[in-house]
Amino acid sequence: MHVRIGNQTAFSASTITEPFEYAVANGFDAFEWFPDKKESGEGWTEDDITKQERALIEETARVSDISLSVHVPWDVNPVRPETHGIVLKNIEFAQDIGATLLNVHLHTDEGLSSYVEAILGLVKRLADTGIKLSVENTPITVPQDFNELFGKLETQGCTGGAQVGMCLDTGHANLCEQTRNDYLEFVDLLDPQVPIVHIHIHENYGDHDSHMPLFTGPAKQDDWGVTGLVERLKKRNMSGCIILEQWPQPPALLNKARDMLREMMKMEGRR
Repeated sequence: MHVRIGNQTAFSASTITEPFEYAVANGFDAFEWFPDKKESGEGWTEDDITKQERALIEETARVSDISLSVHVPWDVNPVRPETHGIVLKNIEFAQDIGATLLNVHLHTDEGLSSYVEAILGLVKRLADTGIKLSVENTPITVPQDFNELFGKLETQGCTGGAQVGMCLDTGHANLCEQTRNDYLEFVDLLDPQVPIVHIHIHENYGDHDSHMPLFTGPAKQDDWGVTGLVERLKKRNMSGCIILEQWPQPPALLNKARDMLREMMKMEGRR
């Protein structure tokens, strides 16, 4: 099991790059860029980052040994033609900064067969870029959706997570009606062939998607859930990145979460 731990951009940060600069300064070895422009004007899109700034991000990440990923805007459904331009811009951004993974949400509105067709198109487009694709669970998707999704992908030759895998979002799994307040059950219901290659980790009390920092919600009183998740990831021999999907105040809560996770995993890494 080889896992990197990092943080993510946030619309609430004072600048687009503040969370990335924090990751560099504090020795995180993963980071995710999430274009997340709000109607209020807060946040950013890939158009807000120039080619020169992208080159600097790539160089900084390379020198600092930080693995980068890009999270496509949450409402983008790759099945729908009107979103294709946004996806292409995110792929270009990912290439420019040297990211190795592109993350999209699972949308089942048009059925899984249509979604698989769209995903296969993305995999083909990414084939020569060195960028892997991950598909993330939302609060309304269930484990069986992913079992069916990856069963269909396997019949198309996409196996083992080499090209496409799952992004497990623990907060979303905790909100899923089928597994509410028990994200471990969500993991247990995933078939063994579902490759977990990326993780978004945050907490909530099963009421709404509050994105509480790890060890500040239910795990503050009892960390059995996080311990159980680590055990399950080890059994699956998970390899990839765990992203702390928040920008808390103080940001030192990110360091605490990372260090406690590393202790649980007995990982070697920077502190």
